[in-house]
Amino acid sequence: MLLAVMISFAPVKAQEITQTIRGSVKDEDAKFPLTGATVIIAGTNPVKGAVCDVNGSFRLDRVPVGRVDLVISFIGYEELRVPNVLVSSGKETVLELEMRESFVKMEEVLVTARKDKGEVLNEMAVISARSFSVDETKRYAGALQDPSRMVSAFAGVTGDPEGNNDIVVRGNSPKGILWRLEGIEIPNPNHFSDEGSTGGPINAINSELLANSDFYTGAFAPEYGDALSGVFDMHMRAGNNEKHEYSVGLGVLGTDIMAEGPFSKKYHGSYLVNYRYSSLALLDNAGIVDFDGIPRYQDLGFKLMLPAKRYGTFSIFGLGGKSSLDVTEEDNEGIVTGQGDYSSRMGVIGLNYTLSFNEQNLMKVTLAASGNGSGYIWNEPDTLSQMQFNAKADWEKSSLRSSLMFSSKINQRNRVVAGLKFTRHHYDMYEYYFDNDLDRFIYGINMNMNADHWQGYLSWKWRLTDDITAVSGLHGGYFSLNEDLTLEPRVGLNWQINPKQSINIGYGSHSKIESIYAYYRINNTEAGASFAPNKNLGLSKAQHYVLGYGHRFTKNLNAKIEFYCQNLYNIPVESSDTSVFSMLNSDEGYVDEALVNKGKGHNYGIEMTLERYFANQYYFLFTSSLYNSEYKTLEDKWRNTKYNGNYSFNLLAGKEFNLSSQAGKKVLGVNAKFYYNGGLRYVPVDLEESRLEGETEYILSRAWNEKIDDIFQMNLCITYRINRPKAGHEFVVDIYNLTNARGKTGEYYNEYTNAIDYDRQLNILPNIMYRIHF
Repeated sequence: MLLAVMISFAPVKAQEITQTIRGSVKDEDAKFPLTGATVIIAGTNPVKGAVCDVNGSFRLDRVPVGRVDLVISFIGYEELRVPNVLVSSGKETVLELEMRESFVKMEEVLVTARKDKGEVLNEMAVISARSFSVDETKRYAGALQDPSRMVSAFAGVTGDPEGNNDIVVRGNSPKGILWRLEGIEIPNPNHFSDEGSTGGPINAINSELLANSDFYTGAFAPEYGDALSGVFDMHMRAGNNEKHEYSVGLGVLGTDIMAEGPFSKKYHGSYLVNYRYSSLALLDNAGIVDFDGIPRYQDLGFKLMLPAKRYGTFSIFGLGGKSSLDVTEEDNEGIVTGQGDYSSRMGVIGLNYTLSFNEQNLMKVTLAASGNGSGYIWNEPDTLSQMQFNAKADWEKSSLRSSLMFSSKINQRNRVVAGLKFTRHHYDMYEYYFDNDLDRFIYGINMNMNADHWQGYLSWKWRLTDDITAVSGLHGGYFSLNEDLTLEPRVGLNWQINPKQSINIGYGSHSKIESIYAYYRINNTEAGASFAPNKNLGLSKAQHYVLGYGHRFTKNLNAKIEFYCQNLYNIPVESSDTSVFSMLNSDEGYVDEALVNKGKGHNYGIEMTLERYFANQYYFLFTSSLYNSEYKTLEDKWRNTKYNGNYSFNLLAGKEFNLSSQAGKKVLGVNAKFYYNGGLRYVPVDLEESRLEGETEYILSRAWNEKIDDIFQMNLCITYRINRPKAGHEFVVDIYNLTNARGKTGEYYNEYTNAIDYDRQLNILPNIMYRIHF
C-alpha cells in the first residue's frame, strides 16, 4: 500500500528537470587549485563541460536529474573519473575533487588513473582500507543510514547481532576502534554509549552531513595512533556557498532538519547545520504514545567554511548528542524489582586552519575540545516495597586537543608528511553502589585527575615508478598516566602489475590506551580497605601483517583478496594463573579484576571481495572472511576469543528503476542484504551452582570453547526518489532483519524462573522515512 502511494505521488506537468553540478578541483598533495582543468560529462553530444577558473572552481548548469559520469583532465595529472554522480532537483550537486600528479609529466601526454571506486582519500594508506560515500549509507539495506552499520558489509567486519552498531574487525574487540572527525580523534559518537565502548544503538552523526570517508581494518598509516583493530575516519562536507538549501526528514528513528548556504553573496564561505530529535520522544511529548522506556535522544552537527583568500581556509565544525532512558525491571509476576534512569552525552567542537604556502608545501592546524560521559541512578524496593537508593554513577571525560601537520611534495616521486598531536584528558568519575557481599555502600571508581597524551608521526611516500608506490613511516606516543612510550614503524607497498592486477603488502605496529576505568577501578576488601591495583597498567599492543591481491575483470567489476596475521601482546589479563579473563573479550571499559600486561593474542585469516560498482542502475557486493582469533592468559592455554566466529559471508545487491520518461525524474530502488556469520563464543552457565547462589555462575573451564547460534539475517531497503522543479522527495523503507530471525547470542541464569535464558538477535525493525530537499 505504501509503495503504491509513493509511486502515485501527484504528477506534474511534463518538463525536463535539471540541476547544477559545480565544485572545485585541487592538487591532491598541496591542495592548490588547478586552474584550467576541464570537467566534462561523459557521453554527452555535443560535449557538455567546463573549465576551472583561477580558484579551481567549475560550474555545469542545466544538467538533467539522474546519474552522470564526470571526467576531469589536466595536463601533467592523471585523468580522474567520477562515476554515478547523483543529480537531484532539490539540491545542487557540489563536489570537492582532487587530482594526482602524473609520474611522467609531459605537456602533451594525458595519463589515465587506475583509481578504484573504493580507494581511500588518505594517499598514505595503501592496504586494508576502503572509502565509502553517503550514497552507499542510504543504499545498503539494513544500514539504517548509519555509516557504522554500513561497514559491516566489508570483508573482515561483523556487527553486533543484538542491535548495537559495534564494529568487530578481524576477530578483535570493538574497543579497538578509533573514531576521527575532520582529522581529529573524537569520543564515541553514539547515543546510549557506555564508558570504554565504541558503539551504541544509534550514531549521533547524521549521514547527510558526511562527505566521502575512510575505514581501515589493519596496518594503519603512520598518522593513526591509539587504535588496535580499525579506524573510522569521517569527513564532513562543506555547505553550499552559493545557494541556500534546506531539507526535512521524518522517520521512525528520528526527525531532523538541515540548512546550508552562503553567509553572503560576496563571500565564498558557507554553513551546514543539522538537528535531529527522537521521533518516539516527540510523539510522547505530544501525548500520542504513552509507554515506559521511550528512548530520548537529540543531536546537532555543523560545519562552517571560512576561506581567507591567500591567507588560507578556516573551518569550524561540531557534533553533539544527548540521550536518556527510563528503566523499570520486573519479575515474572509483574512486580517491580528496580527503577532508574540512564543518560549519556558526547560533544566535540573544533577549528581547522589550512594554508598552502606554494605548490609543494601545506600546513594544517587543528584545535578541538571534546567531552563524553554517561551515568545512572538506580533504586530497588525494600521489604515494604518502598523504593530505596541503591546505586549512582557518572563517568565524565573531557579532552583538549591540538594538532599540527606539515606536508611537502619534494618532487613527483616523493612526498613527506610530519605531524605532532597533544591531548590533555580530564577525568571526573565516580561509581557508588551497595555491595551485597560486603553489605555496605562502596566506590567502584572515584577520581578527578588529568593525563597527557603526546603523539607524533612521520610519513614518506615514494613513487618508485608509475606503478610502484611505497609508504613508510613512524608513529610515536607518550601517555603520562603510566609513562608509557611507544615507537611504532609502519610500511606499505602497492604494485600495479598491469591495468588489471595489483599487489599490496603492509606492516604496522600499533598500541591503544585502555579505558580509564580499567586503570582506576577500586577493589574493596571485607576489612574495609580499598585500592586501585591497575594504576600502572601499560598499553595494549599489536603487530599487523597484510598481503593483498586485486584483479579488475572489467571497468566496473573488481575482486580483492587479503591475507592477514595479527600478533597481540602486552594485553591486560587477570593476575591469576587460573583466570580466563582478558580485555580482548571485553566490549566496554568496566573491569573488576586486578590486571597485568602479560596476555597475548593472535588473529589470522583470509578475506575475499567481489564487487560490481554501481553502473547501469545496478550493483552487487559479495564479501567473505575465514578467520581464527585466539588469546592466552597466565593459565598459559590458547583459547578462542569471544569474537572468534570463524567465518562471515555477506551478499548485497540493488537495482534502480526509472519510472518516468525522463531518466532520474522518478526512480525506484530495491536493495537487499543477506549475511551469515559464525556465532559468538560464550561461557556456559553452571545451572546447579547458579541455583545455589541465586545469580549467574559460569563454567569457566569451558570458557569460549563453544559457539552460540550462527547468525542469519536478511535486510531489505526500498527507496523512491521524485524530482520536481523546485524540490526533491525521498521515501525510504529500510527493514532490518526482515525474516525476524531470533538466533541466540548468549546465555544467562534467570533467577525468577531458575532456568537458563538467552540473549537473542534483535528482532525485525522497520525504519520508514520521508525527506524533502528544497
